[in-house]
Parts: sequence; structure tokens; C-alpha cells
Amino acid sequence: MKIVFWIIASVALLVGGYLSIQLFFPSGTQTGSREEGLADNVTESEGRQYIEIRAKGGYSPRVSVAKAGIPTVLRLRTEGTFDCSSQVRIPSLNVSQSLSPFGVTEVDLGVLKPGILQGACSMGMYSFEIRAE
Repeated sequence: MKIVFWIIASVALLVGGYLSIQLFFPSGTQTGSREEGLADNVTESEGRQYIEIRAKGGYSPRVSVAKAGIPTVLRLRTEGTFDCSSQVRIPSLNVSQSLSPFGVTEVDLGVLKPGILQGACSMGMYSFEIRAE
């Protein structure tokens, strides 16, 4: 009987650990810089750069690296987003934007200055940053 208990407890711990890792580090979410394998979510077109971030249960990728000195548009993609990440805030730019549950919402960030631009959900639980270099 004790062996069955320990087997069940061990399996529960393994499954719980796996689910915790998936919750805090969902696939596709990476941190760091481009050199460390950051997702390539920044594109340039017609003199503007576009940063695409997925908003659902947080923001992915959490760290984006963009060029400073270029007009920039943040594209927030939602796919059934009904949590607090559906309201994005970028305090330093006075941005507070509600996102539709499905689709893409564009936020004009203007010309980025060198440095780190930080954003978060309405509750401050989920955050992201854009490093302008």
C-alpha cells in the first residue's frame, strides 16, 4: 500500500512540475537577446519596423530587440484572449489599449529612443520589454 502511495505521489509531483514549467515558460516564449536565440519577431517594411507580440496569458516573446531611430508599430496578436493581457499598458508612452479577443491591434510607438521600453497587462501581472538598440 505504501508503494502505491509513493508511486502516485511521485507521478503527481512530476506532472505538477511539468505543468508549472509550461505555465511560466510556455513554448515560444524566450528571454534574452538575439544572440541568446530570441524569437525573430521584428520586421521592417517601407521605412517602419513592426514588432509582433502574442497576447494571451501573458506576452510572447517577453523580450524583443528592435532598432532605435526608426518609426515603430507594435502589433499585438490575440487568439481568444479574455484575461488581463487583453489590456496593454506602456506607461512611458501614456499608452493604454484594449485588445479585441481575436485579431491584431496596432499601437504606434513613434520613433524609438535607445533603451528599454516596458509594457504590461492592466493588472501588472504580465510584462514585456522592447530593447531599442
